[in-house]
Amino acid sequence: MVQTASGQMQPDPLGLDRGYYLDRDCTTLSRHVLQQLQSFGPDAQDISALMNRIGLAGKLIARRLSRAGLVEGTLGFTGEVNIQGEEVKQMDFFSNAVFISTFKQSGLVCRLASEEMDKPYYIPENCPIGRHTLLYDPLDGSSNLDVNMNVGSIFAIRQQEGYDEEGEALDLLQDGHKQIAAGYILYGPSTLLVYSIGTGVHSFTLDPSLGEFILAEENIKVPEHGPVYSVNEGNFWQWEECYRDYIRYVHRHDGYTARYSGALVGDIHRILCQGGVFLYPGTVKNPDGKLRLLYESAPMAFLMEQAGGRASTGSQDILNVVPEKLHQRTPLIIGSKEDVGLVESFISDRKRRESET
Repeated sequence: MVQTASGQMQPDPLGLDRGYYLDRDCTTLSRHVLQQLQSFGPDAQDISALMNRIGLAGKLIARRLSRAGLVEGTLGFTGEVNIQGEEVKQMDFFSNAVFISTFKQSGLVCRLASEEMDKPYYIPENCPIGRHTLLYDPLDGSSNLDVNMNVGSIFAIRQQEGYDEEGEALDLLQDGHKQIAAGYILYGPSTLLVYSIGTGVHSFTLDPSLGEFILAEENIKVPEHGPVYSVNEGNFWQWEECYRDYIRYVHRHDGYTARYSGALVGDIHRILCQGGVFLYPGTVKNPDGKLRLLYESAPMAFLMEQAGGRASTGSQDILNVVPEKLHQRTPLIIGSKEDVGLVESFISDRKRRESET
C-alpha cells in the first residue's frame, strides 16, 4: 500500500514501497565528486573526470574478471618478471594496460606510475594541460585469481610539480599528504569503488545494468576498535619479537578474530567496515616489508585517516614517510586507532626493554 496526497491508502501495483525502483535522484560517482568539491570550476571538473576514468578502468577489469577461465589469456602467468622481481600474471598485464589505455587519450594526466612498470609511463601530448599523475597498483592480490577469490585495484592522484624535463619524476618522492585523492576498487560479488578527496570516505557500487557506480555510503567511519586482526601468520618466525608479542596477546584474549585473504584491498575493506587492524611487518627476507609505499600503503593510509583510523610503519605515520625511490617498500600497520596504537605499544615496549639491557 502507498499513501496518496490526501492521506488515503491505496494498492501499490508497482511495488514502490518494497524498494523495487531506484530513487530517480541516485548519485553517480562523477556527480558526487563535484558535490564534494562544491565547485564546477575547471579543477573540480578535472578531478571528477579523473575519477570517472578510474571508474571506467574498473568496469573494464571487472568485465574481464567476470569471464575468468572462459577467455583465453585471463588466468596464469605471462612468463615475464616485473620490477619487483615477481612473476607477472596475465591479469596483472591486462589491468595495467587498461589503466594506460583509459588515460592515454584523456588529456587529464601527464604520467602514470605503476608497481608493474620500472619507470613512469609518460603521455607527452597531455603534459601541457594534464598536470596530474596517477599512481596505482592495477591488480592487487592477483594470486587469488586462480582460486576465484577477491582482488582489487588501488589508486592515488597527485598534482604534478614542475615539468619533470629529465623524466625522473622526483616530485613524486614526497610524503603522502601530497595525495589529492586516493581509493580502491574491490572486485567481488559486486564491484565496489571507495574513494576520498580529503572530504571523507565514500563507497559506490557498480550497477552493471546502468554501467554506473552508484553511491552506496557516504562518510564511512572505521570503528575506534574492532575484533579483526589481519596478518599472514605463516611469517610468524620471520618477524621481530615485538610483532610476535602482539600475536601472542590476541591469542590469549577473547574477542579477536583472524581474517587474512592475501588481497590487501579485501582485507582493508573488511577493517574499514568492521574495525580492527591489518599488519604487514618486515621479515628476515624483506626487512622493509613487502608493500609499496606509493602504490599501496600511502593511498590506503590516506583513506583510513579520512575514515578516522590510523596507518603506521610502527614508528612513524605512513603519510609522513618521504620515499627515496618510486618502488620503495614499507612495513604497514593500519586500521582502527586503538588497535594500531596497541600494536605500536608492543613495538615501543620491546625497544625500551632492549635499550635497558
